[in-house]
Amino acid sequence: MENSVTTTVIPIKGMTCMGCVNSVKTVLEKLPGVSKVTVSLEDSQATIEHQEASSSIEDFTRAIEEAGFDIP
Repeated sequence: MENSVTTTVIPIKGMTCMGCVNSVKTVLEKLPGVSKVTVSLEDSQATIEHQEASSSIEDFTRAIEEAGFDIP
């Protein structure tokens, strides 16, 4: 079975500084199957490259919310 890499973009509310960006990036990078995370303070979003079968949008959303940020 092929485990393809996909890119997911998630909007994030509540990030105010680079510390927030680093917090979000750190929690997302720890999730299984995640190969690359880019978090933009300016665009208020995270772009996540991941193995489709390993992590889901729900996993990303939960991790971001547990880190103290909101998903609009």
